[in-house]
Amino acid sequence: MTEPSASAASSVLAITLVIADDHPVVRHGLRAIFEASSGFTVLGEAADGREAVEQVTRLDPDVVLMDLRMPGVGGVEAISRLSRRGARTKVLVLTTYDSDSDTIPAIEAGATGYLLKDSPRDELFGAVRAAAEGRTVLSPAIATRLVTRVRTPGNDKLSSREQDVLRLVAKGTSNREIAAILFISEATVKTHLTHVYGKLRAKDRAAAVAIAYDRGILGLP
Repeated sequence: MTEPSASAASSVLAITLVIADDHPVVRHGLRAIFEASSGFTVLGEAADGREAVEQVTRLDPDVVLMDLRMPGVGGVEAISRLSRRGARTKVLVLTTYDSDSDTIPAIEAGATGYLLKDSPRDELFGAVRAAAEGRTVLSPAIATRLVTRVRTPGNDKLSSREQDVLRLVAKGTSNREIAAILFISEATVKTHLTHVYGKLRAKDRAAAVAIAYDRGILGLP
């Protein structure tokens, strides 16, 4: 019996990938990085969450690299759809966003790992291998923050200033108007809102307000 060639063996062992990102330069760059290594095979690319679900369903890769904020269907919704379909493909989130409002929904939706785009190449390769094996992998900065969140009692409570901002949001006040009313910069308003979203696990202003009313944080609507 003829033994398989080294190239055939490496092809069999290669981890198959689909890359989902709305920026062509990012997709092409990631493809080039992985195709330069014998341990990976890129089967396809997707520009949004809908395409990602279609590609994964059709190509059945080992891992899909999933950006979060994409037009149309975003990454979290795409992860949820794949989970509901029972896809065997592992999802490794690869994004520039590391706030709790991004991290937690993605993990809750079914992501196996969460990595930032500024991660070194070797760390990215290691994360893909770990995800393919079903092991959870998190960017060190995210892992540290999640551990701190779990270990610190009451760290999900809104500060008085965050509550002030959220009350004004509930009244339909714009960020610029909130900044003027509270005598703070608009950038500070956005920072407070980012913290609010993370603590309440809300994806946007409307969700944050609804959750705050439901928990009694803002009293009665």
